[in-house]
This record gives sequence, C-alpha cells and structure tokens, in this order.
Amino acid sequence: MQGGVLAIASKDNKDRTWINDEIRAKELRVVSESGEQLGIMSREDAQALADKDNLDLVLIAPKAEPPVAKILDYGKYRYQQQKKEKEAKKKQKSMQVKEIRLSTFIEDHDIATKSKTAAKFLKDGDKVKVSLRFRGRERDFVSTGQAVMQKFAENVSEVGVIEKAPKFEGRNLTMFLAPKADK
Repeated sequence: MQGGVLAIASKDNKDRTWINDEIRAKELRVVSESGEQLGIMSREDAQALADKDNLDLVLIAPKAEPPVAKILDYGKYRYQQQKKEKEAKKKQKSMQVKEIRLSTFIEDHDIATKSKTAAKFLKDGDKVKVSLRFRGRERDFVSTGQAVMQKFAENVSEVGVIEKAPKFEGRNLTMFLAPKADK
C-alpha cells in the first residue's frame, strides 16, 4: 500500500516547481529577474537576495550542475506558465476518425454522395474509416465489394490518400483514408 503512495508522490515531484526553502541544493547558479547572471552562490545567500527585493527564489533547471535558480515573482511566473500551456492547447488540432458505411451493391450516385461527405471530413483534417459489410450471400461477391472500395478511393483521391488498404476484418472490408499532406 505504501509503495503506491510513494509512486504518486514521485510523479508529482517530477512536474513540481521548487521555491524558496523547498530548494535542497547547497550551491546554486543564480539569475536575476531581468535575466542577468549573478554567479554561483549558496542557497542562503541567494534566498537573502530574493528576500531583499521581496521576491521568490525559483528552481528553474534542477538537473543542471550546479542547479539554476531565478529570482522572480512566483505568482507572476505561474500565471505566465499557465498562459503558455493554454495557448499550446488552443493550437493543437485533435484528429477524429469518421466512419462511412457502404454496401456491396451500392449505386454510383450513392457512392458519389458518400464520397462528397468523406471529402468534407478529409478537408476538415479528420481521417475516414470506410467499411463495407458483407451480409449473407454477399460474401460470394468479394470482388464487387473491392471494386466499390476502389471506386470510392478514386472519388476522394483529390483530398485524401489511402492510409490502410482495404482489408477483411471478419465479414467487413475496411479501408482508412487520411487527408493529403499540404505542400
């Protein structure tokens, strides 16, 4: 039971920022708030400098030799970090997998309609899973199903590429399409 608690504590320590009296290193390379190198000094001297300006001593690079600490306003530092993380999340594009279902004896017009839908998904940056289910005696017409898949892939070839070729998975024929990379 105690091992689990230790694992949680060590996980939190990895992402944690050490400030003021929490810093355990005897010697630190100290950087001022403006980015000026103040040199290598003991933790106590660095803390005294930070206290003099009513600021915090924050461990920036704990793995460096000696560890690097910066004198700054910790509240303002945390706010800036959170702001950066929020901006990074905004710029991330989450890709989804959309599914289009076909049948063995689908008409050309229906293929065209479903191709347009798939093209719209691909333009939006999503991947498309195209599946074709063989029911009952349709299993005897595998070549027809593969021809339907090929025609579908040709219809969306302007905006997408085949990421995974048509393959049997049970009674389904499945193919994955990905958006074309912009050049």
